Amino acid sequence: MKAATIIARTLLGLVFVVFGSNAFLHFIPMPPPPAGLAGDFMKSLFLSHYFYVVSVTQVLGGLLVLSGRFTALGLLLLGPVIVNILCFHLFLNHEGLPLAIAVAVLALFLLWQKRGNFAGLLQG
Repeated sequence: MKAATIIARTLLGLVFVVFGSNAFLHFIPMPPPPAGLAGDFMKSLFLSHYFYVVSVTQVLGGLLVLSGRFTALGLLLLGPVIVNILCFHLFLNHEGLPLAIAVAVLALFLLWQKRGNFAGLLQG
């Protein structure tokens, strides 16, 4: 189980570090925004510069998950981002849904592995 945790942590961390860094370094070409509500949503993120806040959160969360020492904190930062990614692909643009589901599964696996760190949040 330890090997699976390390693999999941590495994959999840790398996904967020790479895609978060791309907002600043532009090493992966960005496709044009999709039509309709998905495109409007993406345009508003770019025009308001909120996209950069999300990207910084992705990089920080990804680095914390990769570190292995602060994985729970990284998961806490990445949780809202993952929910947004899932909702975007479920409701607005289905093209990236398989990757979004894979990211969510990795995060849920790591959350389960680190469930002891979150026990205080769930106590009444």
